[in-house]
Amino acid sequence: MSNVPVSVRIQAEPFDTAAEVARLAEGRTDVGAVVTFTGLCRAEGGRLAALELEHYPGMAEEEIGRVAQEAAARWPLQGVVAIHRHGRVAPGEPIVLVVTASAHRAAAFEAAEFLMDYLKTRAPFWKKEHHVDGTAGDWVEAKDADDKAMERWGR
Repeated sequence: MSNVPVSVRIQAEPFDTAAEVARLAEGRTDVGAVVTFTGLCRAEGGRLAALELEHYPGMAEEEIGRVAQEAAARWPLQGVVAIHRHGRVAPGEPIVLVVTASAHRAAAFEAAEFLMDYLKTRAPFWKKEHHVDGTAGDWVEAKDADDKAMERWGR
């Protein structure tokens, strides 16, 4: 286990990306690169009213924390933040935030990609579509492209 500060949160309310970046980098002179990824809910051509995100409380935080620690062990990071929403999320609202800090950009970019590939394919979350016509859609499955992206990390 590394000594890299890792913050993992699962929450219903939207997050403030700028505040999370500021909190991670505040007072740090060893950080030369901060990479952020914010995933937003898409309207899917106007047919989607919302996504409903469910998770397994406790297990989701533990599993994401474990993978964030793995990222900190694989790359020379100075900090990691991972926030994932649950509940109902409307198009245009943020769903997920990954922030990685490192002395150099390559490590920060690669670690952020690794974490997002994991969150898209393996994290214990379930997404159900709700359509604008009032009908409930299907549970969303991971896409083949997302699975292939995860394979490059040897997982």
